[in-house]
Amino acid sequence: MASSSSDLWTRSDIYHKSFLHKHDDALEHVLKTSDENGLPHIAVSEVQGKLLNLITKSIGAKRILEVGTLGGYSTVWFGRALPEGGRIITAELEEKHAKVARANFEYAGLGDRIEVRIGPAAETLKQLPVEEPFDLVFIDADKPSNPIYYKEARRLTRKGGVIIVDNTVRNGRVADPEEKGAAEEGVRELLKVIREDSGAEATTLGIVGEKGYDGFTYIYVL
Repeated sequence: MASSSSDLWTRSDIYHKSFLHKHDDALEHVLKTSDENGLPHIAVSEVQGKLLNLITKSIGAKRILEVGTLGGYSTVWFGRALPEGGRIITAELEEKHAKVARANFEYAGLGDRIEVRIGPAAETLKQLPVEEPFDLVFIDADKPSNPIYYKEARRLTRKGGVIIVDNTVRNGRVADPEEKGAAEEGVRELLKVIREDSGAEATTLGIVGEKGYDGFTYIYVL
């Protein structure tokens, strides 16, 4: 029987990870405790987490803003890449998720450099001062609010900084005009906002792997 596309993508991820990734007990712990506490299985994949880690190192990011914490899996990947004195602010709506994430950060030895702020992310972002800009912003929360998150992120990101918005391909559904879901519409509105933003350049990269077919939009602030 021929393998399905998803089987091939997963096999490829596993194969490449066997060469390029090292075991990290803290990251495994995040996934384990998130599962034990009933958190949804929507964190980035290991491959995507490693990419975020490498991007952080590549641009020399010291201040990171994350929208959507969940159990803190992507946050730990970011935290592993921070230089001495680096800081992360991560916004999370659910108190339960924040509690799990904070415990995971302590387990990873990153509790002193990660601050979790609880509440609607749009309100959290509006309260952050522009005088303390971020080098990197990662948006991975409710998709209908993407345009709002992006506009706030632009206000808070330094020139030469990077904004990454996750889940902007959604198995190709965003490009299908027949798809009218709230998430797809949120991504489309985001793309329109970016198109009109003369202070940024962006591209969307589709990704296939153990998480299926999705992608992210990478924005460089001019």
